[in-house]
Amino acid sequence: MKNEEYELKIGIYGWPQLDELWQAICDKNTPGWDKGKAFEYLVVRAFELSGANVRYPYSVREDGQEIEQIDGVIYYNHLSCLLECKDQTDPVNFEPIAKLRSQLMRRATTIGNVFSVSGFTGPALKLMQTLSPQVILLWQRDEIEWCLQRRDLIEALLLKYHHYLEECKPDFYIYEGIMV
Repeated sequence: MKNEEYELKIGIYGWPQLDELWQAICDKNTPGWDKGKAFEYLVVRAFELSGANVRYPYSVREDGQEIEQIDGVIYYNHLSCLLECKDQTDPVNFEPIAKLRSQLMRRATTIGNVFSVSGFTGPALKLMQTLSPQVILLWQRDEIEWCLQRRDLIEALLLKYHHYLEECKPDFYIYEGIMV
C-alpha cells in the first residue's frame, strides 16, 4: 500500500478506532498494514486529533534517490517535531536515535520524538546524553497508551519538552510529572 492510501485509511479514524488499532499493534496483529506502518500512522493521527498540524510519513528525495524516510512531522504552536516510530519486539537500541539525530541536524529548530512499543536499551538511554544540541524525547509503550486513553498527546509532549529544557532529561517518564 502507498503512503497516500495509508493516509486516507487513517484519516477516517477517530479515537475509538485508534484504540482498536493500538490494541491490534500491541497484539502484533495488524492485517492491512505493512510492518510498522500501523504504528507510524497511529502516532501521527493521534497528534492530529490532539490539535497538531501534521504531515504523515514521507520520503525525502534528491536526484530521484530516497535519502531520508520520515515517520511523520507535527507542528504545534511554535514546536516542530520529527517523529520516529518503532514497532518491534526488542527494545530500541541507539541506531534509530542516531538516524533521527542526523535528520535533525539538517533542520533548524526542530525536536525529535522516538516512540517505541518495546522500550529502549540501557546503552540507548545512556547515549542519549551525547545528543546536545539536538533535542530528542523518548516515548514508552505505557505512556503512549496512557495518552491515547486521555485523548491527548500534546499535553504530554509539552511536559516532556519543558522537562527536557529544565532538567536535560530526554527520557522523562510522564508518570513522574504532574499528569498522573
